[in-house]
Amino acid sequence: MTNLTPPGIADIRAAAERLSGLIVETPLLDSPELNKRFGARILFKPETLQRTGSFKFRGAYNKLSSLPEEERSRGVVAFSSGNHAQGVAASAAMFGVKAIIAMPTDAPAMKVGNVRKMGAEVVMFDRFRDDRMTVVRPYMERGMVLIPPFDDPAIIAGQGTIGLELMAQAKALGVSLDAVVIPCGGGGLSSGISIAVKDASPGTAVWAVEPEHFDDTCRSLARGARVSIEPGHTSICDALLTAEPGAITFEINRRNLAGGIAVSDQAAAQAMRDAMAHLKLVVEPGGCVGLAALSSGEIELSGKCVAVVLSGGNVDFNTYAEIMAAA
Repeated sequence: MTNLTPPGIADIRAAAERLSGLIVETPLLDSPELNKRFGARILFKPETLQRTGSFKFRGAYNKLSSLPEEERSRGVVAFSSGNHAQGVAASAAMFGVKAIIAMPTDAPAMKVGNVRKMGAEVVMFDRFRDDRMTVVRPYMERGMVLIPPFDDPAIIAGQGTIGLELMAQAKALGVSLDAVVIPCGGGGLSSGISIAVKDASPGTAVWAVEPEHFDDTCRSLARGARVSIEPGHTSICDALLTAEPGAITFEINRRNLAGGIAVSDQAAAQAMRDAMAHLKLVVEPGGCVGLAALSSGEIELSGKCVAVVLSGGNVDFNTYAEIMAAA
């Protein structure tokens, strides 16, 4: 049974200790051109450069390391469109345990291939027809441990280590952050980072950004309770296509977020082009929604200092080439 107690700053600091020496402390970058465009200082945290190409390794490794040896030795199972899958596969390989990952049939081929290269077994399912838990339940019944993608205290604490780094780096630069802007699927990343940001700087606004039609956190914040998306939509932001916020993540986000912003696929694609042109970074569509949100008009930017998390860079070559060529 999942522990429903939200993590605190001490849990995030403990996660940072476990991850020390295993993760890349991703830098803070800025672009004179983008600073000029937005009339603000924009600092980018590129988790695209992280182990496995996204932030997900942080939470997955923290979760596996927190399991009792007897549980972990039975192997782990997860479901994911790709980034969590790679984080779990890499972490399982480091511990020498078996990993089975259920991945949707429309997951990017690069992500599926990377998971297999890391030694995990991949089981495909239909995102729109199959229930993910039904797919993984047989493995859990055999004793394998489910590693959830976001709604777990150890996962949230692992992702929160980004917030610790971010606030320490901003302090070292001598800047005070007015806002932090974070991609949001199930809310593990935004909730974890928000705990660390609010601990260091209670006045810093934290924003979650989602794709249009998958703005379950935005809608839930407006309603004051968890609500699901309306089915039947698609998005290029494959990493962020969750139907409903997590119970733990929503409770944290409800307390800590200034709000949520939904961006179009066209805005995400333009943000990918901007990241390539001005930061020289390959960012996947879902990883770039924070940058896209800067053009939404919903965040006050003039004269401010704002940090944007670029959460992942795992995008198929053909998809990336098509988006770049559409400029």
